[in-house]
Amino acid sequence: MNLIKPAALLVAATALAAGSTVAATAADDPDGTRVTGLQQKAEQVLADSPKPLRVTADAVEYRGLTVTDAPKTLGARDLACDYGHLCMIVKGTKFDFYKCQTWNLTNWTGDGPFTNNQTPGTVAKFFNKDGSVRWTSRAYDAGTATWDPIWSLRPC
Repeated sequence: MNLIKPAALLVAATALAAGSTVAATAADDPDGTRVTGLQQKAEQVLADSPKPLRVTADAVEYRGLTVTDAPKTLGARDLACDYGHLCMIVKGTKFDFYKCQTWNLTNWTGDGPFTNNQTPGTVAKFFNKDGSVRWTSRAYDAGTATWDPIWSLRPC
């Protein structure tokens, strides 16, 4: 008979009290890693799902990208995006890109706000499945985009 360790119960109770989406199991990962609902949402739209550097109940941090839940009603002009960053909301999840590299994506559909708050003149490129450029955004720029479908992006 498997018994749930008191530490696992404490983690689960704390997560529930904080409104967290931390998935707790009876086996409780011995190395302390847990997959949050937010991390699952990020992995559904990030192809080649990179290994996160840090996972909390509120954010998943990758090398050059932070993923958070987005407020339910938010327009492009309301999308907080730090200087030097490219931010967007896809399927209720906020993606905050700040590293110049190509990011492979999957399942990016629907419409959502974006803010290109990178250094003036920096061009973000959004690509089709065949690698051709679907559209671009020159900083500073903000608006609503149709993600149907975007297969990769390069913030700079």
